Formats: sequence, C-alpha cells, structure tokens
Amino acid sequence: MLDLNPGLMLFVLIVFFSLLFLLNTMLFQPLLKFMDDRDATIKANLKDAEEMAGNNDELNTKADMLLGKAKAEANIIREKATSEAKALAESKIESKVKELDDNYHKFLAELTAEQEELKKSLAAELPQLKKSLETKLSSL
Repeated sequence: MLDLNPGLMLFVLIVFFSLLFLLNTMLFQPLLKFMDDRDATIKANLKDAEEMAGNNDELNTKADMLLGKAKAEANIIREKATSEAKALAESKIESKVKELDDNYHKFLAELTAEQEELKKSLAAELPQLKKSLETKLSSL
C-alpha cells in the first residue's frame, strides 16, 4: 500500500529546510527590515509634523502681530495724510477768504467814491435842473 521511502523523505526535508533558509534570507528578513524602516520613517515624519504644527502656531501669532503693527502704521499714515490735506485746504480757503475780503473792501471804497462823485455832479447840475423845472412849470 503505502511505501515510505526514507531517502526521498530525507531529500524532501533537505529541500524544505533549504527553501525555508533561502526564503528567510532573501524574502522575509528584507521584508521585515523594510517594514521596520517604514515604521521608523513614519514615526519620524509624525514627529516632524508635530514640531512643524507647533512652529506653525508660533508663526501665525507672529504674522498676526506683524499685520496688527502694519494696520496701526497704515492708520497713522492715513491720519497724517488726512490732517495735512485738511491743513492745506484750510490754508487755501483762508487765503481765498482774505482775497475776497480785500476785493470786497476795494469794491466798497470804489462804490463810496462813485457815490460821492454822483452827489457832486447832481449838486452841480441842481441849479440847471431847477431852472428847467421852473420853465416847464411856467409854461403850464
């Protein structure tokens, strides 16, 4: 029935152990080494990511501080420019008002002078006007 061949069994056992040895050295050990290296790399990358996240929060606070300073400086510059523009506009308005006041006073002086001349000319023509009125009245 079943014959056991010890030579063949010994040969299969040798082939089995040699195959186990070859697979261990050529496949399993490099595969385990690769998996261990990958785990170590993942741990290192996670540690670096956590450090960068902490550094990221610090950089965000610095950036927020810089933005706050920049906004404050921009407000100061804007207020300074606005005040300078207002001062310039006020000085122009003041000079224009002064110029208009001077022109108004000159006009008033000319008007008074013309009024005086008109009074003098009317006073000079008054006797002649009186005479012509009397002649007209007498002719009626």
